[in-house]
Amino acid sequence: MSSWTAAELDRIGRAVEFEVASRRPDGSLRPFVTIWGVRLGDDIYVRSAHGADNPWFVRAIASGDGQLRAGGVERDVAFELVQSGPDEGLRRAYHAKYDRYGPGPVGSVLTVEAERTTLRLVPR
Repeated sequence: MSSWTAAELDRIGRAVEFEVASRRPDGSLRPFVTIWGVRLGDDIYVRSAHGADNPWFVRAIASGDGQLRAGGVERDVAFELVQSGPDEGLRRAYHAKYDRYGPGPVGSVLTVEAERTTLRLVPR
């Protein structure tokens, strides 16, 4: 595995929307899905606002591999499910970035169910 560069972290962290795509078994990319994500320290995180049954999330977990496009950065990534409980740092990061869209939209990624779908995107 490689790591994010400082410039990539800055650009991705400032991007309002992320696009993620998982890989099919033949190695091709599925269509990109637009979602919200945040930077926390040197890591990039995304969540499924509609829970663990959301098709993009199911495919990301199944493949474990895909691609991220955000802030002009395009990188192959591994999707790693975060197994720990609620993370107050991630909650604050989502609030700081998305509160301007109102309590409904930001609240969708802060539910207990959404927290259970937290993926760390690890650059390849």
